Amino acid sequence: MSFPINKYHFKITSLFEDMPKEESEFLKARAIRQEEKAGKVIYREGSYSSGVYILKKGKIKIYQTNKDGKEQIVYIYQKGEILGYRPLLCDSPHPVTAKALEDVVILFIPQKYFLSALDKFPILSKKLLTNLSFEFSVWINKLSIFAQQQVKERVALTLLILNEKYKIDGRENMVVTINLSREDIANFVGTTIETLVRMLRYFKDEKIISSRGRKITIIKPKELEKISESY
Repeated sequence: MSFPINKYHFKITSLFEDMPKEESEFLKARAIRQEEKAGKVIYREGSYSSGVYILKKGKIKIYQTNKDGKEQIVYIYQKGEILGYRPLLCDSPHPVTAKALEDVVILFIPQKYFLSALDKFPILSKKLLTNLSFEFSVWINKLSIFAQQQVKERVALTLLILNEKYKIDGRENMVVTINLSREDIANFVGTTIETLVRMLRYFKDEKIISSRGRKITIIKPKELEKISESY
């Protein structure tokens, strides 16, 4: 039985994929292209949405900040995903902050055009509901499993999730390099940087991963799968 990675990471389909020409052209004509540098805040926790974002290049993390200022990364978006639409649909503030992990290219669709498209094109509403359902399942699965696991198992599962995030389209068999700071990985796992570094050193000593600087390559994914399921 194969490891159920799709419980924690789902395959992305573009918002415009399989959409009739009229609908896709309506949105594309009103989308504003934005190029942002790594570290740029796209929107902040507590702010209200002014539109939706389609990620065309790069990666964006969403996170909450606790009273001590520590981040807890909820999810990492990659090319093709849409973000910022849930608060728009229910007229509530953003529950998370979104920040670019690397240089990104975004298509921004202003609120009035996006809501107009939802009214005009039922297929868009259906696509968003499907996306919302998948995202919610992934987030709940991650929250549930991380609440039960010890840090070693959480680090193993996080590396498997990130391995999927850093795959290049159309190159499934290519060796993947995870290029993420230790702080961001620790904030995804929900542990300290010191504990994360200790776990990574253990995996490296066991020849499960290799690393050079901040870059990590998984050598034995099956071993990580066994560890992540051993709680």
